[in-house]
Amino acid sequence: MQPASDSPSLHRPTTTGHESAREVILSARGVTVGFGSTIVLQDLDLDVNAREILGFVGGSGTGKSVLMRAILGLTPKRAGTIEVFGVDLQKATPDERQDVERRWGVLFQQGALFSSLTVRQNIQVPMREHMRMSQRLMDELALLKIEMVGLPRSAAEKFPSELSGGMIKRASLARSLALDPDLVFLDEPTSGLDPIGAAAFDDLVRKLRDTLGLTVYMVTHDLDSLHSICDRVAVLGEKKVLRVGTIDELMKFDNAWVQSYFNGERALRRV
Repeated sequence: MQPASDSPSLHRPTTTGHESAREVILSARGVTVGFGSTIVLQDLDLDVNAREILGFVGGSGTGKSVLMRAILGLTPKRAGTIEVFGVDLQKATPDERQDVERRWGVLFQQGALFSSLTVRQNIQVPMREHMRMSQRLMDELALLKIEMVGLPRSAAEKFPSELSGGMIKRASLARSLALDPDLVFLDEPTSGLDPIGAAAFDDLVRKLRDTLGLTVYMVTHDLDSLHSICDRVAVLGEKKVLRVGTIDELMKFDNAWVQSYFNGERALRRV
């Protein structure tokens, strides 16, 4: 279901220097995004490595979701370049852009399922948009994705209004996996879940990364998620990425917001 790996438009760049063994599958350089006279992001740089879970954090209103939407092409940028799988999305032809979009999946905040469609039909939306296959095959694939995210097969014919919050998150994740993507964007995936449900969802994301070789770009405020499943964390502030590193590295970063976030009263105390 994925484009051939030898497609000339999808060659993946690699990093240089001490990270030469790491593939960079998403690269943003000098990205600026604004609305009217308000600049939200300015001269922002970011690299996302293949098969990592990258947590993305920042204060409310700093532009975390704005950046994700700019990467996806849902919010226009004023300057800069964004490359995904080695393709400059601004310069890409329609066919090249479609090839890239087939290789990513998105879980929007609150799930964003279509209320008039069943879970099965929601999962099939990307299939209908990007692929040509029989209804029987789409039904089989939808059930496979439902089982993959830990939902019972009976959930297939339920509408979003019949699902719990945790089931909505899993159904949305199943839709994001519909085309067997290499890269998945998760926007606040554990928001609204109780601690047990959030931990179970984190465990699911980690297992999917390990078994499917996914790269996960995850916007989150959940400290548990950052500690338990993220390989690296990017901190957004002052309209750009201030620092990217492991939790231990960020805890040593001399920045007031970062120190308050990771070492403050509500931070996790780990020994």
